[in-house]
Amino acid sequence: MTSRLETYRVSAYNTSKQSENKIHDDAVARRFGFSGGLVPGVDVLAYMLHPPIAKWGRDFLERGLIEARFLKPVYDGEIADVMAIERDGALSIKVESKSELCATGSASLPASAPSFSLNDFTEVAAVAERKPVNANSYQVGKWLGTLPRDWAGDAAKEYLHDIRERDEIYVREGFGHPGLLQRVMNKVLVDNAILGPWIHVGSRMQLLSAAKTGDELTARAKVTGNYEKKGHRFVELDGLVVANGTTPVAHCRHIAIYQPREQAAA
Repeated sequence: MTSRLETYRVSAYNTSKQSENKIHDDAVARRFGFSGGLVPGVDVLAYMLHPPIAKWGRDFLERGLIEARFLKPVYDGEIADVMAIERDGALSIKVESKSELCATGSASLPASAPSFSLNDFTEVAAVAERKPVNANSYQVGKWLGTLPRDWAGDAAKEYLHDIRERDEIYVREGFGHPGLLQRVMNKVLVDNAILGPWIHVGSRMQLLSAAKTGDELTARAKVTGNYEKKGHRFVELDGLVVANGTTPVAHCRHIAIYQPREQAAA
């Protein structure tokens, strides 16, 4: 049995125009072959989370699984259409913008959340002093931590506005949007090195517990890959996002290009 869910349409917004990552800056992004600053991959994933949460609600926030790959940029101010097809109890999801396929993914609702022990994920602090990224920043097997971060009060409302989220479950129930957990995974990279322009290209996120607005979030992540492909330097992380130092809220696999190949000037 196959059914198509209603298309979720978003007017994309580049939340990172002023960020340290200049891949979100129009002029810098053009040097890398893009037509303008990129909407962050973590925010495109937030758009992709809308259909499964609209379908499964709190159950998905407590134990849902989502995977996503980002193929082409979504640009500020452009319409992004999130389309989902249900087949055999799972959702196949894609994002299109400007008539291009920008992201693909899937979402499902396991019968129960898998169990992860905090003891299996080494807790370390973020580096005391960040240094420009180099070959030692993300050594395979190395454990990385993050500075604590919370999105409470006005910050939580601003985040929902920035990702154009209209589902009332977050305000009504006081839940934190799971897209915030992806921002914490980005912080694993940012809190431990000074990066140049870089690009988040894919994630797998198994939710373990519904995060609450205002939870203090950190990540414990192990570097599982660091390699070159087509002139880009990639890093892969296997991490646990933890609320308030005690509650695992998501197990994430995160892939990013931390040193993209620069395009020759036209």
